[in-house]
Amino acid sequence: MSFRKRYDEVEAHREKLIARLSGLGAAAAAHPGYRRARTLLNDAFRQNSLAQRVAILQAASWLIDVLEQLTLSL
Repeated sequence: MSFRKRYDEVEAHREKLIARLSGLGAAAAAHPGYRRARTLLNDAFRQNSLAQRVAILQAASWLIDVLEQLTLSL
């Protein structure tokens, strides 16, 4: 797989996670984990190499899962 294709896939996954995070609503946005997920998807993502970005996206996805569960229980 070419670098460009891998880069595009990682970027597309990031965009999906940002959309998922944005769709959580006000209850989740008030949680400190929401800000951390945003930081992972923006600052941390941009500051790291492609290989590290995959791990950052996994961490952000996990955090969004937790926020979804917290939001459902409220």
